[in-house]
Amino acid sequence: MATPPVLPQPPTNFEANPPPMGPTPPQQPPGTDMTGICFRDQLWLNTYPLDRNLVFDYFALSPFYDWTCNNEQLRSQSIHPLDHSHLLKMTGTEYMLSEVMEPHLFVFRKQKRDSAEKVTPMLTYYVLDGSIYQAPQLCSVFAARVGRALYYISKAFGTAASKLEKIGYVDSENEGDASESKTGKEIIDFKEVKRIDHILASLQRKLPPAPPPPSFPEGYVPQPTTEEEKGPETQQGGEPQLPPVDPIIDQGPAKRMKF
Repeated sequence: MATPPVLPQPPTNFEANPPPMGPTPPQQPPGTDMTGICFRDQLWLNTYPLDRNLVFDYFALSPFYDWTCNNEQLRSQSIHPLDHSHLLKMTGTEYMLSEVMEPHLFVFRKQKRDSAEKVTPMLTYYVLDGSIYQAPQLCSVFAARVGRALYYISKAFGTAASKLEKIGYVDSENEGDASESKTGKEIIDFKEVKRIDHILASLQRKLPPAPPPPSFPEGYVPQPTTEEEKGPETQQGGEPQLPPVDPIIDQGPAKRMKF
């Protein structure tokens, strides 16, 4: 996708629109799931202070920024892009600064404004100590956690069933030799073991799959999962599938690819 032209920034009386430092990253389609990457411009951070007046200009350098938003129209008119009074009069996609803990944390909420009172949240981004991340969807976190729990439950049932099979096999082999030594011990009933094994196996087959996540916000394009990429033949194997990637545990800020 071609890089959109950077609009010239006229001189202003406030320090909210400094000239961008370095080349502008290529634009990504709005709503693209980019929870696996982060953005950081150390040259910009060494030049300008990161505060509530300048943080939006820093966020606009990242690939998470949507150049068709209302904030960009305000920037082209030499108006502060986070001016709430002007954003209330517009409709469309916009960014709002929802939480601020200067200079370490800034939280941006991408939302669609239909009127001055009606807004629909879409995505959330945060700037943590100069690095910009996209926050994972809550439904993705729930789906990953439930899928991981079902994976380990299924694995535990498989381990228990295999151990019960071994107990029954050893008991049937040594039934003649150990009949005298088991007089003072509890004798394992082979039929009872088989019955329990059958119950565990039936429960394991009845485990429901992970529930489908709620519908994504308008314009959100989730990344295809590994289960969707695999064929139906590979998913019907006897071994349980690996746990899904957790957006927080497996793709936290420390494990994301730096952009």
